[in-house]
Amino acid sequence: MAIRLPPMQALRAFDAAAREKSLTRAAESLNLTHGAISHQLKSLEDDLGVRLVERAGRGIRLTDEGERFAQRVRAVLADLSAAVQEAAERSNPRLLRVSVTPSFAARWLLPRMARFAAAHPSVDLDVRANSLLVDFQRDDADCAVRYGLGTWPGVASEHLLDEVYLPVCSPRLSGGRLPKRPADLSRHPLLRSNDEYWEPWFAAAGLGWPEPDRGPIFNDSAHMLQAAIEGHGIALARSSLLGDDVRNGLLVRLFDVEVPSDRSYYFVYPPRVAGTPKIQMFGRWLHAEARAAVVTRKAKRPARKP
Repeated sequence: MAIRLPPMQALRAFDAAAREKSLTRAAESLNLTHGAISHQLKSLEDDLGVRLVERAGRGIRLTDEGERFAQRVRAVLADLSAAVQEAAERSNPRLLRVSVTPSFAARWLLPRMARFAAAHPSVDLDVRANSLLVDFQRDDADCAVRYGLGTWPGVASEHLLDEVYLPVCSPRLSGGRLPKRPADLSRHPLLRSNDEYWEPWFAAAGLGWPEPDRGPIFNDSAHMLQAAIEGHGIALARSSLLGDDVRNGLLVRLFDVEVPSDRSYYFVYPPRVAGTPKIQMFGRWLHAEARAAVVTRKAKRPARKP
């Protein structure tokens, strides 16, 4: 008797649920509702005649049958994604899909894209801005720029750019009455982000202060910098994301104290595409832009001390 293959959407829903161990997070990853994911899983179980998942507290866990099925589904979807990407590459060899975080896209990559287009008119960049870590076996991306320790498994990783943190604010903050020494920060709102922590900078500036627990908080560094430009407080900025805002007078740097980050930017890609001309070309361009950014930042460092 022939067995009817399950619909692709049901397999993707099951794969997401197996990875996330939560119907809610699985629904978010696929941009679906909780009810839609639940319906797809129930339909898949009915088609197969086996129980694949069961409740576990607020989440779910796979049954033994579900674990075995998940491994096969994951492999099949990875093969299918690779086949689709190869077909797309052949049909549109000009396209290069790049995954980056929204803040890096807005504050670093996009201002430089005109230079890339002028230098490489035969390649069209498709910028995919997403805060989630790209999975090259599942997601439609050729390469990525990641911020971290550079130890991601299963990818080739090239160091691009080190990072430092420094406080900045609008010159209009508090009517232009800006802090003159680090201790004056206590009189101003400190903007917070999920990726920038104040406590190491406090220590470097000789302040024994804990991490702030009040003030606006942002899940994207670009939004935090825009809030600083609008005069809503002082931001602890990543140097690479400042762009020309200091030179153009939108932001001013406070004090000559900066703290190196334990993370850096890396150019990453699946090993299977390492030798392709587009990856090599884009990598060389990224490295050149990163070197130029370091030279520019060092040239702009102020001489004044706190």
